[in-house]
Amino acid sequence: MNWQDLTVLALVLASFVGLYLLRRKRLNFSLITLIALGVGIPIGLAGRGHADYIDPIGRIYISLLLACVAPLIIVSIVSSIASLGSVEKLRTIGIRSVGWLLFSNFLAVILALGVAISFGTGKGVNEELGGEELSVLENSVQNFGDVVVGFFPTNIFQDAASNKIIPIILVSVTVAVAYLSIASKDPKSVKAFRDGTEALKKVIFKAVTYVIKLTPYAIVALTASVVSNSANLGAKFWSLLGLLGLAWGTCFVHAYLINGVLLRTVADVSPVKFFRKILPAQITAFTTQSSVGTLPVTTEMLTKRVGVGSQVAHFVAPLGTTIGMPGCAGIWPTLIAVWGINAYNIPFSTTDYIVLGVLATLVSIGTAGVPGTATVAAATVLAAAGLPLEFIAVTLPISIIADMARTLNNVTAAATSATIVARQTGLLNDKIFDGVEEYIEDLEPDAVAPELAEVTTASADAAEPATHEEPASKAAKPVRTRA
Repeated sequence: MNWQDLTVLALVLASFVGLYLLRRKRLNFSLITLIALGVGIPIGLAGRGHADYIDPIGRIYISLLLACVAPLIIVSIVSSIASLGSVEKLRTIGIRSVGWLLFSNFLAVILALGVAISFGTGKGVNEELGGEELSVLENSVQNFGDVVVGFFPTNIFQDAASNKIIPIILVSVTVAVAYLSIASKDPKSVKAFRDGTEALKKVIFKAVTYVIKLTPYAIVALTASVVSNSANLGAKFWSLLGLLGLAWGTCFVHAYLINGVLLRTVADVSPVKFFRKILPAQITAFTTQSSVGTLPVTTEMLTKRVGVGSQVAHFVAPLGTTIGMPGCAGIWPTLIAVWGINAYNIPFSTTDYIVLGVLATLVSIGTAGVPGTATVAAATVLAAAGLPLEFIAVTLPISIIADMARTLNNVTAAATSATIVARQTGLLNDKIFDGVEEYIEDLEPDAVAPELAEVTTASADAAEPATHEEPASKAAKPVRTRA
């Protein structure tokens, strides 16, 4: 029995008691999650290399979140598309969604190229090829043809068990379109299907709120574990600190500055309010390092706080966990490529950089939003660009730390795209966004998790007067006006 590991576990359990007491005092949920993040850092520093007993806590939480993903996507997409009433509306939302997600990643790639080249990342390192074991990385390279084939389901149950998002989405959309086709001619014959879907959606959404309640406790364990295991990365870590800082800086610039500009100019909403409203999703992404695992929180924030119609939120957010992914599929592979080109003194022309940017944009299609996916994306980009996989092997020690900022960026970009699509399709409720009205579940108004309802209340109390004169979309969810 390792007493140091037990001590770290005791500290984490003691923090759980403190968080529970704060919860009993009805403290704002976002504030509690931030406190949890702050508590986890010193615990991890105090227990360097002794996180064996707290590791399972974080992994269990991530597993619970991942278990929610497939059923949440299926019922959400089927229910949302069924409520659209026509295939034409689906076509409009689908094309816009894919377009904005890919455009977001394109901007991330351009940003990463500009930053990496401007700062000359990797210059002066003077590494030599041949010093790293690459067999594992070679197995990570994805053939583009296999990626495309993987979009289509072979066994929906296996796809759901593996959280293969695109096959799940394709099956869900197909079922929903079939429903619309029949309902347009004989609505009575499929009424039971629609009622059953809505009832199942109600149950699954309620179950998801139970998992979300565990978020602050899991954040302590996840943060402590990451900090503890990252404290002994060896000498190479220090030589790569510049690249790590560049990765974090680029991800945050894209997440807040570029998305902020898009929110203001295209979605016509306040970026500051938006980022405050999706903060719980950003914190969950930052700590779990999983866009897929964060999906339940992301959709909660979009519908209940931002005012995005469920038709859009439950379609774009899941799609954003596998298409776009600017942090993992855009910024990280690009930075690694430029760092390696400079560090290993490899000749690279302007044309080669353009090809690299195109490849980084295309590889984002089908990227899985789970921890470690950035390594697969980077391996695929570098292999396609004819660059050595050794670049990735050298940077693996800092990847887990970089993944925190990468995932936050991924989730923020997906939420931004959903808000833009909602605005363009008339499914963004400005009164919910401005805190004038509250979101209400279709079937169960009190189904919203208490902590999420508190977050909405807190933001509404602090909200500025509404700035939009146009009325909220009639297609949005029912709302209740604040007294």
